[in-house]
Amino acid sequence: MKKYHFDKVVNRRNLNSYKWDVGEDELPMWVADMDFDTAPEIKCAIQTRLNQGALGYNTVPDSFFESYISWWERRHGFTLQKEWLMFCTGAVPAISSIVRKMTKENDKVLLITPVYNIFYNSILNNGREVLESRMLYEDGKYSIDYEDLENKLAQAETTLMIFCNPHNPTGYVWTKA
Repeated sequence: MKKYHFDKVVNRRNLNSYKWDVGEDELPMWVADMDFDTAPEIKCAIQTRLNQGALGYNTVPDSFFESYISWWERRHGFTLQKEWLMFCTGAVPAISSIVRKMTKENDKVLLITPVYNIFYNSILNNGREVLESRMLYEDGKYSIDYEDLENKLAQAETTLMIFCNPHNPTGYVWTKA
């Protein structure tokens, strides 16, 4: 018996789904949203909380950080310190927080574009300037324009680069090389 059902079709139409509440003939491929069945362990944890009967603000337990640190050690042989980590509710709030903490107003933040449009908001809404290094598009493939990237990174006002991997929207997974 399979434990995980990543190939199970989950119909989310007409259920207030930000992604799927579109026309019947539309295929919504514009937002990164999971379209597979949730893991049984996650369903169980949510059900346990629901059965408790009271929902509210939670703390982040040490076990969250310990599991993350352990994963990095097992997967990459790299040891993180708990003090280096901060819990965020999602990628967008994390990016906005990084922009605020790592740069100052009017600094330039470099994006390799095209890129997920919300990255722009995370920069502009924090009083920073977007600096774009446009990818090259040749023979149906995107690639980095390394000369342009190097020139823009060399500007004194460029103090941060947001690097999206896997790249959104191209889907390209950047390699170490």
